[in-house]
Amino acid sequence: MLIEGVITKVLVSNRVENFTFKDALRVPLVEQLFNGITPFSSGGQPGQLIVMLQTGIDGGRASSALLMKFVVYQGMIVVNFFISLLIGFHFVASKLHFLALFVIFGFLIHFFVIVGLLLIMYWPSFTKKLATLLFHPVKWFIKDEKFYAMRETMYSKIDNLFEESVRIGRQPKLLLKIIVLTFFQLLFYYLIPYFIMLSLGYTGVNVIMVTSLHIMIVMIISLFPIPGGSGGAEFSFESLFHSFMSSNSKLVLAMIIWRILTYYFGMAAGAGALLVKPDKVDDSDNRVK
Repeated sequence: MLIEGVITKVLVSNRVENFTFKDALRVPLVEQLFNGITPFSSGGQPGQLIVMLQTGIDGGRASSALLMKFVVYQGMIVVNFFISLLIGFHFVASKLHFLALFVIFGFLIHFFVIVGLLLIMYWPSFTKKLATLLFHPVKWFIKDEKFYAMRETMYSKIDNLFEESVRIGRQPKLLLKIIVLTFFQLLFYYLIPYFIMLSLGYTGVNVIMVTSLHIMIVMIISLFPIPGGSGGAEFSFESLFHSFMSSNSKLVLAMIIWRILTYYFGMAAGAGALLVKPDKVDDSDNRVK
């Protein structure tokens, strides 16, 4: 979460002055909370957007930064997944055939999410048509004048989103920095089960295999509509790691520690971050050139 806070700070400070690291850190913390309490982690992105709007950042600019961060994140997940396939898929397929199908299906979901986000960011006419379709039911509840005014504001934010996305895409150094930071963010996250196993006395485990299996677990969790992938996460962890841990009590303890670190801690920290008052910035015309 600290590294994701740095990523947010880099993306936003590139365009907005006086955006503090405290506010940047609130973004991933709140994301963890809303990811944890909503099906398919669907609340994470809106939660981040609300936090950034609280600081005074323009909605289009905030959306662009969040989408770019999310696209890079999803892209790195797909890259890591390909690597893990080469290393650990034969293990999963030989031990648990049905989990192998979940892994492949999870990869397809992540891939199509990336394609969809890129269309939203770089195809404004498509984004406007999609937004108009989703926004149309609002017309049933408000006056026409207010509806059309709100729609024009929405179109303006979409244009701003496109302009900011193009601007960020034309800065290879910035993108490279975000990619490198995201790589280390995911690396530390994927290594958590390995260090848990080391702490429980399993010093002879293969770090590459354990990390690859954790990558696959992340793919499997994304398929479960229950908040946090509850049930599916624990079952996947137990199914894949019982071959490495002979003691059932230690396996259960490892699973509990893993869930606390990767799920419950983030939710608790996110709840605390909601109570922190943001530092306001003036994003009307205050831009870093």
